[in-house]
Amino acid sequence: MTVEDALEIYTDGSSFQSPRVGGIGIRFVRIDSSGNDQIQDVQFAGYKNATNNQMELQACIMALKEALRLQLTIGVSKIIIYTDSLYVYDNVNKAKFEWPKSKWLLRSGKPVSNAEQWKELVRCIRNIQTRIYFEWVKGHSKNAHNKAANKMARQSAKLPINRPLSIVHVRRKLTSETVDIGSVEMCGQRISIRVITSEYLKIQKLSKYKYEVTSKNSKYYGNIDIIFWNDLLKVGHSYFVKVNSDTSNPRIEKVFRELVKK
Repeated sequence: MTVEDALEIYTDGSSFQSPRVGGIGIRFVRIDSSGNDQIQDVQFAGYKNATNNQMELQACIMALKEALRLQLTIGVSKIIIYTDSLYVYDNVNKAKFEWPKSKWLLRSGKPVSNAEQWKELVRCIRNIQTRIYFEWVKGHSKNAHNKAANKMARQSAKLPINRPLSIVHVRRKLTSETVDIGSVEMCGQRISIRVITSEYLKIQKLSKYKYEVTSKNSKYYGNIDIIFWNDLLKVGHSYFVKVNSDTSNPRIEKVFRELVKK
């Protein structure tokens, strides 16, 4: 049931593999003077190389920007954003109050993912002079508005003309394994790694690397995991490194040398 004197916004994000693309869906709902729902759908083009979490966040960001542009915030006492993403629902208050104080690092010291998007969402919230609430709605529920947003998000992903929200450099992996975060325990060891992906995190001034272990004498040989460092490594290149001793916040402590193929 639509809340009287409120602007309700139903958002959804969707992403697909091979190739990786994503889309967003947004529906605005208000009650008119006769007590009937006034529905306004907004369709956007999709994004290349998008993750599902990025699309869920982007749907909320674009919804608030569109609400301002279309002047839908005028005359309402509050705005309710309905999302089926627990990633958004569980973390929006952390993005508003906690993460800015921690320099966008988690309590473990690990960088907050999608920090630039989270910062933009917080800016959008503060630009609107109306109370904004986030509510979680079960995905693929019987709610007609949520189903409509989901359908639009899937349609949006079919037209991925927008640039990626983050730039990730990629090279083909050599192992048959898939990424398993935390599969390489950080014990201060020295290991050989090959960089598969590289992404610069502008907010935290760190680089995020997906890598595969190439040390044949390591029990982690062939494993694929994530690690962070404050300097540049080239994708597709191999390095002999020393890691830290905190698996919850994996970091490279030192790069001894680049390993050249013989």
